[in-house]
Amino acid sequence: MTRVLLDCTAIPVNRAGVARYLEGLIAGLGTIDGIELALAVQERDRESLGALAPGASIHAVSPRLAGRGLRLAWEQLGLPALARSIGSDVVHSPHYTFPILRRGGRVVTVHDATFFSDPEVHGLVKRYFFRFWIRSAWKSRGGVIADSHATAAEVERFIGTPRARVSVSHLGVDLERFQPPSAAAVAAFRESVGLGVDSPWFAFLGTIEPRKNVVGLLDAYALVRASLGDATPPLLISGGRGWDAEALARLDALGADSGVHVLGYLPLEQLPALLGGATAVLYPSFGEGFGLPVLEAMACGAAVITTDRLAIPEVGGDAVEYTEVDAASIAQAMTTLLGSPERREQLSGLATARAATFSWAATAHAHAAAYAAAAAR
Repeated sequence: MTRVLLDCTAIPVNRAGVARYLEGLIAGLGTIDGIELALAVQERDRESLGALAPGASIHAVSPRLAGRGLRLAWEQLGLPALARSIGSDVVHSPHYTFPILRRGGRVVTVHDATFFSDPEVHGLVKRYFFRFWIRSAWKSRGGVIADSHATAAEVERFIGTPRARVSVSHLGVDLERFQPPSAAAVAAFRESVGLGVDSPWFAFLGTIEPRKNVVGLLDAYALVRASLGDATPPLLISGGRGWDAEALARLDALGADSGVHVLGYLPLEQLPALLGGATAVLYPSFGEGFGLPVLEAMACGAAVITTDRLAIPEVGGDAVEYTEVDAASIAQAMTTLLGSPERREQLSGLATARAATFSWAATAHAHAAAYAAAAAR
């Protein structure tokens, strides 16, 4: 039996990003024999995370620790103390930072290497903060889990041979939540966002941050509209506002006749319709450590246009349409796919079949192996 304390206190209020990873992982770990799971959680997440693994013990931190600074301080002092008090063999820190002075078994997840490979897409503070923690994890004697082979290879390219024990664990997708939507769900979604009956659309799902290449996407969409005019489907953009100042300024300045609809966060229940009902899902990223939005779109039967940068081909395989990151290339891919329903149908079938090979159960088993190794080491 390996006793694992999983730190879930970094889950944001909007339950995006690391929340999706932790929810899938917890559900998977709850089904594995040989894992005694404990969760450190924010009070607001106690009930929802506990329901995913009924056998886990739940330890809620003080609401005063919800802010990032105090939470990080608690991570260094309070988390090791909690691990000692409940007799944990391994502490798993799922988002780069970890209790650096912990002497027992320790695993940390590194989600991407773009802080090294593409530093210009991150702010200065984030760049140096996450570089420090990735280097520290890589050179420690703990365990490191990377979301993809590309991420592990990139970190090694920039930092060198790891002292840590590095393993790769692809993320999964919840096929009960992300699946091809019904015609009724698509129709209801159209109505909810103000589209006309039978109106097609392009979709983008992600945080508005520089590496998502939203500026390039907007330029590409403008090129398609200049060519096709009113025959161009609207572009629906969903996700957090993030920190891409140029993209946000462009979005805020759009007129009512731009064809672009900024939706913000959508409820999880609407995402299958957004993605699976789209003519194409657009994700022209400069690089991903994994590319979970691509996988979720594939599970919904979407025809996906994305790039072949870093880890995305590990996810997309031959089930997506690849493009370069410049506006002209993105626009060409959009126009080509828009004019080829046969290719869209082919990609949809390939996508659902490939997405079905990524499960949270497999993710959990890979993590369990990393925990056992960390406990033994």
